[in-house]
Amino acid sequence: MNTIFNDLKKGTTVGPLHPQIKDLRDASYATIRLLKQLNASSNSGEVRKILGEITGTVIDETVVIFPPFYINYGKHIHIGKNVFINFNCTFLALGGIIIEDDVLIGPGVKILSEGHPLSPVERQSLIPGKVHIKQNAWIGAGATILPAITIGENAVVAAGAVVAKDVPANTVVAGIPAKAIKSL
Repeated sequence: MNTIFNDLKKGTTVGPLHPQIKDLRDASYATIRLLKQLNASSNSGEVRKILGEITGTVIDETVVIFPPFYINYGKHIHIGKNVFINFNCTFLALGGIIIEDDVLIGPGVKILSEGHPLSPVERQSLIPGKVHIKQNAWIGAGATILPAITIGENAVVAAGAVVAKDVPANTVVAGIPAKAIKSL
């Protein structure tokens, strides 16, 4: 069966009059209810268990998440092994977020897999774009990853950077918009 969630995961723009828009909002509020529990916990096992409920997956015991953590919809998130997510991160995940093994995510990072059209007439629509963070990448504090971006293996995104283009493997990017400043 085709759903609004499948449309978003496939990269299809969804307008505000989509017949299942209420389902999308209901799922986001269900996620918020679980996040309240997650964000009230100081037990790593409980945090992983609740995050697993949000994502519909088993979160590996090597994953560490420091609350608070904010997600609008978790079923399109995949988190690998040995991932560290620091305090106060926000994942807008309707378009999909893949985080491979050994990734470090600093405090206050925003990963956005959806945006809106520039046209005022269409602005209420959602444009999904999967974000893929490859193995051993490091996303610095306060960085923002925009939709439809791939961060290459071993890449480093400097603190405060805004990533609007793919980051090649073994590259350090910094600035607004982020630009390559060093090869590793």
